[in-house]
Amino acid sequence: MPETPEIRAVVFDLDGLMLNTEDIFDVAGRELVARRGRSITTECHQQMLGRRPHEAFQIMCELLGIDEPIDDLLDESRAIFSGLLDEMLQPMPGLFEVMAHIEDCGLSKAVATSSPRPYMTELLSRFDLLERFTVTLTAEDVVHGKPHPEVYLKSAERLAIDPQKMLVLEDSEVGTRSAVAA
Repeated sequence: MPETPEIRAVVFDLDGLMLNTEDIFDVAGRELVARRGRSITTECHQQMLGRRPHEAFQIMCELLGIDEPIDDLLDESRAIFSGLLDEMLQPMPGLFEVMAHIEDCGLSKAVATSSPRPYMTELLSRFDLLERFTVTLTAEDVVHGKPHPEVYLKSAERLAIDPQKMLVLEDSEVGTRSAVAA
């Protein structure tokens, strides 16, 4: 039986895993497409999860037949999303307990998200979480988005550990494929 590598660090996805942002994105996305007389299908939702914003909106436009500039749609979606944050944003249940346990074990922690850095910084700062991570990687730090393994390979490199010694916490298929590939 092969030996199990010792875990040296834990890498967190952000959206939907640490914070309930997937719920907020869902509300904002439904509002965005409703303004265009459409609704988000389960297939569309699943294919968008875990991807960088521009890639996710490209999929949405293709699947729902929306022919508008993606940057305009992103701006409108961000405005809807921002309007919902104060009312809806919450840490996921158990997040602080899991983080405390990881810290008690002396493990390094990183964030590896497909989201932009200013967004990640704003959200984590709302709950005093940003300073608790040794490393943060965002969409700007990689060439390839998830499911490509780049973000997790770079996480391991910046944590100075072998990727097999990272425990990755993910909540989407795209993110899980990225972590496994790394």
